[in-house]
Amino acid sequence: MLNVYLLRHGQTAWNADNNRYCGRSDISLTAKGIRQAELVKEQLKGITFDGVYSSPLERAFMTANIASGAHVIKDQRLIEADFGAWEKKTKEEFIAENAQLWENWMSDPSKYKAGGTGESGKEIVTRVDAFFSDVARKHRQGNILVAAHNGVNRLYLAYKLGMPLKNYRMLVQDNAAITMFTIDEQGQFTLQHLNSKF
Repeated sequence: MLNVYLLRHGQTAWNADNNRYCGRSDISLTAKGIRQAELVKEQLKGITFDGVYSSPLERAFMTANIASGAHVIKDQRLIEADFGAWEKKTKEEFIAENAQLWENWMSDPSKYKAGGTGESGKEIVTRVDAFFSDVARKHRQGNILVAAHNGVNRLYLAYKLGMPLKNYRMLVQDNAAITMFTIDEQGQFTLQHLNSKF
């Protein structure tokens, strides 16, 4: 049985700024985000990790590095969603510019592209699921830490739980919160903890 500790990165300046969409913009953690990552390290101090993986973006890599104190392997498949025209804007700002793009995304993100020109939900879950399938073959058992992002984490969880992707926003993952799930020898996914502080 493989235990996966899925971590959302710590706070960034854009998270603090009315949740401005960060996507592929490579910004770092705030001082609060660094403290959050240090608290995760305390929470996980009794766990030995057989592998630590991260999105290539600085905010996730830095969180994984601080939280684990171990060698972190970057994987491009864990990068945050490409938000297209929504990048660098708050939800209020981009809805005022083009409400239809948001309505399309909320009705069926598996089909529509975020921000009109970004990724579809199907494209996102396909790449993230491929990452976890590869990791589960490499680590048949033990513990791994994976640091990624709010969008990709929630879409992947919705997909694995059999939810329509349009319901992904019903799942919450706060900055530096951990969602823990297991993958058994048959590849069965089981959610153990959601948005937890251990």
